Amino acid sequence: MSSTDYSFLFSSLNAKQLTTARKVHIRRLYDILQLCIQRHDWVRAKRAWAILARCREVDWKVMWRTSVLLLGEGDPDTNDVQANEDRVRFLSLMMRQHPDERESILKELVLRLIHSGMYRRAMGELDLYLPSYPYQDNPVLHVYAGLVAIHLAQPAEEISEETRYDQGWDANRLRDARAHLERARAIDPSNVVANAFLSQLPGAIQSAQDRTAADSDDEKMDVDAAAQARKRART
Repeated sequence: MSSTDYSFLFSSLNAKQLTTARKVHIRRLYDILQLCIQRHDWVRAKRAWAILARCREVDWKVMWRTSVLLLGEGDPDTNDVQANEDRVRFLSLMMRQHPDERESILKELVLRLIHSGMYRRAMGELDLYLPSYPYQDNPVLHVYAGLVAIHLAQPAEEISEETRYDQGWDANRLRDARAHLERARAIDPSNVVANAFLSQLPGAIQSAQDRTAADSDDEKMDVDAAAQARKRART
């Protein structure tokens, strides 16, 4: 083996020939980073990443998934909520700075928003991008939109596990959920999540619509009764 032949544990994003000692050291450091991640040695992984991200030979924006993975990991002072919020802020920044990866970043951002309980913001992001190409042809984004719509369709008040779809659920939201899930299934017929929820939604939507119609009839009866009472009072 010649002096220029090197053996590395992990394939690098930059597979160009290693012509300098500096580039060899960077590749060795990349190996250390990946090995520490595999071993869940987050402290050393963060140290390796902090050095790599400062190297001009490393395009850290291309490796945004590594940054998301390391944010909050191994820090005893960081809870899951804070770690997710840090990741949301980072991904929001990456959406603007790395447009070539925007579709993949959007999937990760929406997932982190859901994990953080920010469902309306997640739906806002999806509503902004889904009508346009290439996002409209991404089945994962449509599944996320469908599931978030189902969550937002729930009644505002606290509900128990036994709550059914006909107890105050938003029929419009449920219809939106069905539209997104049907789009996901049309793109990917084998999508098990879309198929599972679509099997339940038709009855759920009908129940919610019946409930809404019944509430409207009750309100109309109340209005008619009040009008009759006023007429009797005048006579």
